[in-house]
Amino acid sequence: MHEIEPYYQWRDYYIAAEDKLSPFYGRKNSELHFTHKIYNYLIHPQWDFFGSSTLYCKLIYADYEMQFVVIEFIGEWNDAVHNDIMELKRGVIDPLIKKGITKFILIGENVLNFHASDDLYYEEWYDDIKDDDGWIVALNFRDHVVDEMRRVRSHYYINIGGIFNDFLWRKFKPNDLVEAVENLLIKSLK
Repeated sequence: MHEIEPYYQWRDYYIAAEDKLSPFYGRKNSELHFTHKIYNYLIHPQWDFFGSSTLYCKLIYADYEMQFVVIEFIGEWNDAVHNDIMELKRGVIDPLIKKGITKFILIGENVLNFHASDDLYYEEWYDDIKDDDGWIVALNFRDHVVDEMRRVRSHYYINIGGIFNDFLWRKFKPNDLVEAVENLLIKSLK
C-alpha cells in the first residue's frame, strides 16, 4: 500500500495545501517519511489524514467557481466502528460546502472495504447540497463496496455503481471531468 500515491497529474492545476479555502491548507506532507498507517500497513505520505484511522483522502482538485471538488480515497471506509462518514463530513465536506462546493466526485479505486452503519450522514450531506443542484458521484468503487453501500441505502444520496464504475477519469482535465460526470448523471436518469 505504501507505493499507492494519490493522483498527482493535476498538481499543475491545483494543490490543496496551497488553497486557502481548502480544509488541507498549509498541510505539509513528506515525500520520503512514511508516518501514516492503515492497520499495520504504511501508506504513501501524500495521503491526508482527516480523522479516520482506516481511511485517508486527497483533495486533488477544487474549483469554487464551478462549485466542484474531486477527492480520492485509500483504505477501509468503516462507518460501523470508526464512523468515517462523520469524520469526512465534519472535517472535509462541511468546510467545502461552506465555501460554495455543491458537486462532489469521489474516487474509490483504492477503497478496499466498506463497513456500514446507517445512512444519516449521507442523507445530511445530500440535503446540504440538493437545493443548489448539487450531487455526489462515486467513481470506480469496487463492486463489493458498492454492494455494501447500497445495502444501507447510501445510493439514495450518492450516485454509485453501474455506469459510474470503470470510468477512465484520468484521461480528463479537471473541468472536463466534471462535464463528463454530469453527462453520466443525465444518462443515468434516462
